[in-house]
Amino acid sequence: MERFLLLCAEENIRVANCSTPAQYFHILRRQMATERKPLVLFTPKSLLRSPVAVSSFSELTNGSFREVIGDNLDPSRVRKVVFCTGKVYYDLIAAREAKKVEDVALVRMEQLYPFPEETVVNVLSRYSPNVDLIWCQEEPRNMGAWRFMFGYFKGLNRVIHYAGRMKNASPAVGSAKRHAEEQKRLIEDALK
Repeated sequence: MERFLLLCAEENIRVANCSTPAQYFHILRRQMATERKPLVLFTPKSLLRSPVAVSSFSELTNGSFREVIGDNLDPSRVRKVVFCTGKVYYDLIAAREAKKVEDVALVRMEQLYPFPEETVVNVLSRYSPNVDLIWCQEEPRNMGAWRFMFGYFKGLNRVIHYAGRMKNASPAVGSAKRHAEEQKRLIEDALK
């Protein structure tokens, strides 16, 4: 992901990581209907058969692509806003429900580039300016969208912190047990 994001400049390409079938459908439809620039989509295989990553028929027929998907929590009770993209959202939402966390909002960045600045500002305006902002990702710190997002949030004069794996030379740890431990830790870091 980070290699494609390094190529982004002057709105030359679109980069997205859709979290639902409807979002995937609508971004492809938008791609065909608007000015055609290269579209880079990240679609994890694990979401293909996931029972939680579903869309209703009306979301497909009546909806449109949403660059950012906000949370429905009461904004006055939110102390932290976690931004994420892709399948890590489903791990975060499952952990938030299991732990009954009611003061951490989860915001999905469906489009990474061009950065949807206006939409992000609108989402953030719902919350207190003092809320903690977190970027959560599964990839190691030196990979994924972290550095890219950090720069854009800095441009909005907002400090965003990182929750994820430490830097690593490899995108995978090579051990299912270690992967599960790291995944559990990054989810806990994001929600604490």
